Amino acid sequence: MTARNGQPDTGDERTDGPGPTADGAGARSGADTPPRTDTVAAVVGQWRAVHPGLDTGPMEVIGRINRCAALLQQAEDAPLRRAGLSRAEFDLLGALRRTGHELTPGELARETFSSGAAVTKRLKRLTETKLVERRTDTRDRRVAHLRLTDAGRALVDGILPEQLAYEKAVLSALAPEGQEELSDLLAVLLNGLEGHLGGLRA
Repeated sequence: MTARNGQPDTGDERTDGPGPTADGAGARSGADTPPRTDTVAAVVGQWRAVHPGLDTGPMEVIGRINRCAALLQQAEDAPLRRAGLSRAEFDLLGALRRTGHELTPGELARETFSSGAAVTKRLKRLTETKLVERRTDTRDRRVAHLRLTDAGRALVDGILPEQLAYEKAVLSALAPEGQEELSDLLAVLLNGLEGHLGGLRA
């Protein structure tokens, strides 16, 4: 998801050219650079009208990341949504499947970068729907061990290829080189955030 040499100009480069355009995207150098017309561009344009000297660069990046994440979470045609699962719930199921062994709630929290309270809430629903089962530790009854049921394992194995195919279709708006570049850039950003904000859990 990264841009490579030879890819079309996306208009991401900033210049000292004219100020914001009517659509709020801001003028960019080069006649072949199209204005940005997404919803974040409109918001940025409004802020620039209120504060002309404001550097909206961070808003343009973070706003688009948040907007993309929200749209992907809400997509009704996504296999996860059709199966009645949230991404966070599927992450728990996936952690149990890919590690191949039982995990405690604390271990699941670390595997999925979530808070203990959030994991407890999600596990409650997943156990109620018979996708996950818990076993009490024989030496310490305060400790629970979680594992997938047969139904949970079948669901993960069945839905993962569908979800990946869906996500591939979503990303088809970007050329393969663009996807690789974006992936690299997001990895750099994520490494920085994990080093600075790594203690935060969802």
